[in-house]
Amino acid sequence: MSDALKHECGIALIRLLKPLEFYKEKYGTAFYGINKMYLMMEKQHNRGQDGAGFASIKLNVDPGERYISRVRSNAAQPIQDIFGKINGRINDELTNNPEIKTDVEAQKKNIPYLGELMLGHVRYGTFGGNSVEHVHPFLRQNNWMHRNLIIAGNFNMTNTTQLFNNLIELGMHPKEKADTITVMEKIGHFLDDEVRKLYKKSKALGLSKIEASPYIVENLNLSKILKKSSRDWDGGYAMAGLLGHGDSFVFRDPAGIRPAFYYKDDEVVVVASERPVIQTVFNVPFEEVKELDPGHALLLRKDGYMKISKILEPLEKKSCSFERIYFSRGSDAEIYQERKELGRLVMPKVLEAINHDTENTVFSFIPNTAETSFYGMLEAAQDELNKQKVEAILKEKNDLTPKRLKEIQDHKIRTEKIAIKDVKLRTFITEDSSRDDLVAHVYDVTYGVVKPEDNLVIIDDSIVRGTTLKKSILKMMDRLNPKQIVIVSSAPQIRYPDCYGIDMARMEGLIAFQAAKALHYDRGTQSIVEEIYHKCKAQVGVEDIEQINHVKELYAPFTDEEISDKIAELICEESITSKVKVIFQSVEDLHKACPKDLGDWYFTGDYPTPGGNRVVNRAYINFYEGNSERAY
Repeated sequence: MSDALKHECGIALIRLLKPLEFYKEKYGTAFYGINKMYLMMEKQHNRGQDGAGFASIKLNVDPGERYISRVRSNAAQPIQDIFGKINGRINDELTNNPEIKTDVEAQKKNIPYLGELMLGHVRYGTFGGNSVEHVHPFLRQNNWMHRNLIIAGNFNMTNTTQLFNNLIELGMHPKEKADTITVMEKIGHFLDDEVRKLYKKSKALGLSKIEASPYIVENLNLSKILKKSSRDWDGGYAMAGLLGHGDSFVFRDPAGIRPAFYYKDDEVVVVASERPVIQTVFNVPFEEVKELDPGHALLLRKDGYMKISKILEPLEKKSCSFERIYFSRGSDAEIYQERKELGRLVMPKVLEAINHDTENTVFSFIPNTAETSFYGMLEAAQDELNKQKVEAILKEKNDLTPKRLKEIQDHKIRTEKIAIKDVKLRTFITEDSSRDDLVAHVYDVTYGVVKPEDNLVIIDDSIVRGTTLKKSILKMMDRLNPKQIVIVSSAPQIRYPDCYGIDMARMEGLIAFQAAKALHYDRGTQSIVEEIYHKCKAQVGVEDIEQINHVKELYAPFTDEEISDKIAELICEESITSKVKVIFQSVEDLHKACPKDLGDWYFTGDYPTPGGNRVVNRAYINFYEGNSERAY
């Protein structure tokens, strides 16, 4: 509950389909695209706090004029920082050259960042450093306009080592082993190869070197380049790229793990990681924003022609359910209803835990992202209360007095704002004992609303590591002296590491894993822990497609309830005096709530790509050997 969970990046692409003069005349500014990109990135700020970047391309510029601009930041407020720099450059140019204030053509020529094609990225790093060199977009430069490549994405590859070795086999010398670099260089290799072939054809047609460039631009096949580049990719990705002359693409993985949405009208083509971002920024209805199909790419040519092309054969769609539970903006119409449904569906377990005693139960939520599932839980609680009222009236109908009827009618579900985060506090000390004390005071608690005979029910999106629960939240709730604290997770138990972009790579950090391991030791079956290790070890070097997730065997002997009860034990320190119950969503109800997004590998161990099984087995080996290295 409330564990810091680093997660996916966000992308934003804008292609203006009209000349800049059009936007100046209609919207009052030639900087329409830059302003919209700022809004799109800010609306996806929830996805990126480690860094942000922006790149733009000017179309149809003369030789010698700068046509690519890029700015990146890893400052504390990176989006504000990069657009502060952009606005600073714009204002400097307008101040120093006042004659261009009304001349859009001159503005485009003289002001950097003012182009027709823009790519934005917000980063929440899960691996690698947080230096500005790790911030997207990445740029592969070349003096041939069409061989310049800009890449930004929301992705993680499970087979970065294989991709790195593939580049070496091609004769390259990659500067590092990061998946972003390997992916960009792979695309760059096949882009170079395609350009060389087209240049050779142009010579055969009798074209001069100057005439060859427009011929290459006209005949460049982005679809073929992406098919060749992605042949060996294993991971989840929504990847955007720009070519220096003005072509661009957004490409989604075959299982649809990472999200991508797009919108097109006669003025603009827009792509983003989240639908409501496009709806809000461009004021368009839900149904006009389309989801990019898995395995497909949105391809945009320099002339503005757009098409959707199948690059890889789609797999069974396993779009990330964590997107719906936690990461995406809850203002999306579907996500809002799904999160409410998650709260509603977990309510029967809550009622069982409180023995249907709604009169002596206080309901709340923590943190604020759990508010929507809280509303769903409340609706289910109200349904239960209405049922109780009907039963009471029918039971007492012969002896019902006006006073007693009023008592029954006045019974309400009790809700309170129990925890308030003190945003001024920062847990900036890393030394464990000092940090624990700080963590314990990040939230303030509301006193005087919970009675000793009350159950206190608190719902959250998910429980990952349980650290904040143990060190802070449970202690805080216990100060209120309730009869019982019921911790509710709208997500199922997180049992397996993620390898597609969420920062859950270390298996031993997961509280469900700790609970299953502890149960084996409690019951004298700890030999299974070692047996699984040997099975995982035996698969080292085996082809990904043949790998089996042996870690499932750790959980197989236990029911969900047994693991939940053990988690409750593990998060309770001796100082806790209240009874503590932990309740998780079931996987079945998760799929009922989010029927279109069936990616559940962190709960079930059913990874959507072959590399997932290799990663989970490697993560278990690392755990058993005490190796802190990442499993992919």
